[in-house]
Amino acid sequence: MKQLSIQASNHLYKVQIGSGLRHSIGSLIEGSYPHVLIITDSEVAPLYLEDIKQSFSSTKVDTAIFPAGEQSKCMSQYEELLTACIENGLDRNSLVIALGGGVVGDLAGFVAATYMRGIDYIQVPTTILAHDSSVGGKVAINHTQGKNLIGCFYSPTQVLYDIETLRTLPFHEIRSGYAEIVKHGCLDNPELFKDVISRPLTSDIKEEVLVDHLLQGIAIKSAIVEQDEKEKGIRKYLNLGHTLGHAIEAESGYGSLTHGEAVAIGLLFAMYVSKEKLGANLPFMELYNWLERQGYPLDALQSLHSNRLVARMKKDKKSSAGIVNMVLLQQLGEPAMMELQEQELTDMLIHFQEEVMS
Repeated sequence: MKQLSIQASNHLYKVQIGSGLRHSIGSLIEGSYPHVLIITDSEVAPLYLEDIKQSFSSTKVDTAIFPAGEQSKCMSQYEELLTACIENGLDRNSLVIALGGGVVGDLAGFVAATYMRGIDYIQVPTTILAHDSSVGGKVAINHTQGKNLIGCFYSPTQVLYDIETLRTLPFHEIRSGYAEIVKHGCLDNPELFKDVISRPLTSDIKEEVLVDHLLQGIAIKSAIVEQDEKEKGIRKYLNLGHTLGHAIEAESGYGSLTHGEAVAIGLLFAMYVSKEKLGANLPFMELYNWLERQGYPLDALQSLHSNRLVARMKKDKKSSAGIVNMVLLQQLGEPAMMELQEQELTDMLIHFQEEVMS
């Protein structure tokens, strides 16, 4: 089992990665909790919920299952899960286990953060994408006007990552998760970026390669988060590719594309804007060709209206007074923030859609 530690503002927590960890969750949890609520979705529950339950001996374990998909990161589902906490009798000494991918982690984490003003929770990720979302303490739900607009910073007490669960992922989820690994490479590890795009993505990635990529991605994110937990400065860099990516998700309808597929298009646009505004020399075509070979739905951008996308981008949490703050790259490993006026952003997006991505 591999592990690293992350220093949150008020506690240190471990990220542990290994094969078969789900069978030992009950004994691996640090701390004593008389009552546990496992929150998961309808796709993960049939695969792994019983394994987690069986790992506990004397602890009272209840479960709450919600419909899988980004659409469940909403106010009504959040309320239903809070009701489950109340009806199952959770108190301030209870523990929430978020078993699943990024949607489960964000939603269950937000429930834990707000139930009785905050109870402990642990992340048990089951997707590659969740290597990013399970650490750092951002928990949230979506609003119809934008992604993750309702949420807070609330770190887990532990992350237990059983990579055996990644073997059941459909290919589009592997693709989705690797977009965030590529992002981490762009931000702080050009060698990671080069290594990833030198390989074809397959459903049977070698375990040692996958673990290495996951650990490198988590290490990059944790190093940034430890310096800026509440996103007052450099943590904003982690939004590379997300300004357009979140707009694409919202505009196309949550669930039409995976988060990582939308971020992949956003990464390409960030590289394009970096070249236009900073004169950056970036491996745009290398990334474009790799994404295309892996089947990322790059043509999804063509059906979306630029003005509506920019309107969504203006509602991004990093934007203010109608000015979009976008993460760009001076070169691989050197991110920078830049303010972009609405018209110039619209013009660049139109050109990107019509000339670059056509």
